[in-house]
Amino acid sequence: MTNIILLKITMLKKNENGGIIYNKTSYNRGIFGSSMYFCLKFYNMFSIVNIFRVVAFLEGVSYILLLFIATPIKYLAGDPQYVKLLGMPHGILFMLYVVLAFMLKPDFNWNSKQFGGVILASIIPFGTFFIEKKYLKTTN
Repeated sequence: MTNIILLKITMLKKNENGGIIYNKTSYNRGIFGSSMYFCLKFYNMFSIVNIFRVVAFLEGVSYILLLFIATPIKYLAGDPQYVKLLGMPHGILFMLYVVLAFMLKPDFNWNSKQFGGVILASIIPFGTFFIEKKYLKTTN
Protein backbone atom coordinates (compact mmCIF):
# COMPACT_ATOMS: atom_id res chain seq x y z
CA MET A 1 0.00 0.00 0.00
CA THR A 2 1.30 3.41 -0.87
CA ASN A 3 0.36 6.84 0.35
CA ILE A 4 -0.42 7.96 -3.19
CA ILE A 5 -4.08 8.55 -3.88
CA LEU A 6 -4.99 6.44 -6.89
CA LEU A 7 -7.89 7.37 -9.12
CA LYS A 8 -9.27 4.17 -10.55
CA ILE A 9 -11.67 4.28 -13.47
CA THR A 10 -13.82 1.20 -13.95
CA MET A 11 -15.64 1.02 -17.27
CA LEU A 12 -18.87 -0.93 -17.37
CA LYS A 13 -20.79 -1.70 -20.55
CA LYS A 14 -24.41 -2.76 -20.40
CA ASN A 15 -26.07 -5.20 -22.76
CA GLU A 16 -29.57 -4.78 -24.20
CA ASN A 17 -31.20 -6.29 -21.08
CA GLY A 18 -29.38 -3.94 -18.74
CA GLY A 19 -26.87 -6.51 -17.45
CA ILE A 20 -23.16 -5.78 -17.21
CA ILE A 21 -21.20 -7.65 -19.88
CA TYR A 22 -17.93 -5.71 -19.84
CA ASN A 23 -15.78 -4.70 -16.90
CA LYS A 24 -12.37 -3.22 -17.57
CA THR A 25 -10.17 -1.18 -15.27
CA SER A 26 -8.19 1.60 -16.83
CA TYR A 27 -5.67 3.93 -15.24
CA ASN A 28 -5.45 6.28 -18.21
CA ARG A 29 -7.94 8.53 -19.94
CA GLY A 30 -8.69 6.77 -23.28
CA ILE A 31 -11.68 7.19 -25.58
CA PHE A 32 -14.97 5.93 -24.25
CA GLY A 33 -18.19 5.14 -26.10
CA SER A 34 -21.58 6.45 -25.07
CA SER A 35 -22.73 3.04 -23.79
CA MET A 36 -20.03 2.87 -21.12
CA TYR A 37 -20.55 3.95 -17.52
CA PHE A 38 -17.83 5.05 -15.16
CA CYS A 39 -17.31 4.45 -11.47
CA LEU A 40 -14.73 6.79 -9.94
CA LYS A 41 -13.24 5.48 -6.74
CA PHE A 42 -10.70 7.08 -4.46
CA TYR A 43 -8.50 4.52 -2.77
CA ASN A 44 -6.41 4.99 0.38
CA MET A 45 -7.87 8.39 1.16
CA PHE A 46 -10.94 8.08 3.32
CA SER A 47 -10.19 4.89 5.23
CA ILE A 48 -10.96 4.90 8.94
CA VAL A 49 -7.26 4.46 9.71
CA ASN A 50 -6.35 7.62 7.79
CA ILE A 51 -9.19 9.54 9.41
CA PHE A 52 -7.96 8.32 12.80
CA ARG A 53 -4.44 9.49 11.95
CA VAL A 54 -5.67 12.97 11.08
CA VAL A 55 -7.90 13.15 14.16
CA ALA A 56 -5.07 11.92 16.40
CA PHE A 57 -2.72 14.55 15.00
CA LEU A 58 -5.26 17.37 15.33
CA GLU A 59 -6.27 16.25 18.82
CA GLY A 60 -2.62 16.23 19.88
CA VAL A 61 -1.96 19.67 18.42
CA SER A 62 -5.12 21.15 19.96
CA TYR A 63 -4.23 19.65 23.36
CA ILE A 64 -0.71 21.08 23.25
CA LEU A 65 -2.01 24.52 22.22
CA LEU A 66 -4.62 24.38 24.96
CA LEU A 67 -2.18 23.31 27.68
CA PHE A 68 0.92 25.30 26.81
CA ILE A 69 -0.47 28.45 25.20
CA ALA A 70 -4.14 29.07 26.02
CA THR A 71 -4.08 28.07 29.70
CA PRO A 72 -1.01 30.17 30.62
CA ILE A 73 -2.55 33.15 28.81
CA LYS A 74 -5.74 32.63 30.79
CA TYR A 75 -4.06 32.52 34.18
CA LEU A 76 -1.10 34.84 33.63
CA ALA A 77 -2.71 37.50 31.45
CA GLY A 78 -6.29 37.05 32.65
CA ASP A 79 -7.64 36.50 29.13
CA PRO A 80 -9.87 33.37 28.87
CA GLN A 81 -10.63 33.99 25.19
CA TYR A 82 -8.08 31.45 23.89
CA VAL A 83 -9.31 28.68 26.17
CA LYS A 84 -12.85 29.27 24.94
CA LEU A 85 -11.61 29.33 21.35
CA LEU A 86 -9.60 26.07 21.58
CA GLY A 87 -11.70 24.20 24.13
CA MET A 88 -14.65 23.21 21.96
CA PRO A 89 -12.65 21.94 18.95
CA HIS A 90 -10.36 20.00 21.29
CA GLY A 91 -13.35 18.42 23.03
CA ILE A 92 -14.89 17.36 19.74
CA LEU A 93 -11.57 15.95 18.50
CA PHE A 94 -11.08 14.11 21.81
CA MET A 95 -14.49 12.43 21.56
CA LEU A 96 -13.91 11.59 17.89
CA TYR A 97 -10.51 10.09 18.78
CA VAL A 98 -12.07 7.82 21.41
CA VAL A 99 -14.93 6.72 19.11
CA LEU A 100 -12.52 5.97 16.26
CA ALA A 101 -10.25 4.04 18.63
CA PHE A 102 -13.20 1.85 19.60
CA MET A 103 -14.01 1.34 15.92
CA LEU A 104 -10.42 0.37 15.06
CA LYS A 105 -9.86 -1.95 18.03
CA PRO A 106 -11.06 -5.09 16.18
CA ASP A 107 -9.16 -4.19 13.00
CA PHE A 108 -5.83 -3.86 14.81
CA ASN A 109 -6.51 -6.72 17.26
CA TRP A 110 -5.47 -4.54 20.17
CA ASN A 111 -5.53 -6.37 23.48
CA SER A 112 -6.78 -4.59 26.61
CA LYS A 113 -3.35 -3.23 27.49
CA GLN A 114 -2.70 -1.83 24.02
CA PHE A 115 -6.18 -0.35 23.77
CA GLY A 116 -5.81 1.20 27.21
CA GLY A 117 -2.57 2.78 26.02
CA VAL A 118 -4.29 4.19 22.94
CA ILE A 119 -7.05 5.73 25.07
CA LEU A 120 -4.60 6.93 27.74
CA ALA A 121 -2.51 8.63 25.07
CA SER A 122 -5.37 11.00 24.38
CA ILE A 123 -5.00 12.62 27.81
CA ILE A 124 -1.19 12.72 27.91
CA PRO A 125 0.53 15.59 26.08
CA PHE A 126 2.26 14.31 22.92
CA GLY A 127 0.63 10.89 23.50
CA THR A 128 -1.29 10.79 20.25
CA PHE A 129 1.92 11.37 18.29
CA PHE A 130 3.47 8.36 20.04
CA ILE A 131 0.44 6.19 19.19
CA GLU A 132 0.59 7.24 15.56
CA LYS A 133 4.28 6.34 15.43
CA LYS A 134 3.98 3.06 17.32
CA TYR A 135 0.71 1.53 16.10
CA LEU A 136 -0.48 3.28 12.97
CA LYS A 137 2.70 3.49 10.88
CA THR A 138 2.90 -0.30 10.71
CA THR A 139 -0.26 -0.43 8.56
CA ASN A 140 1.41 1.00 5.44
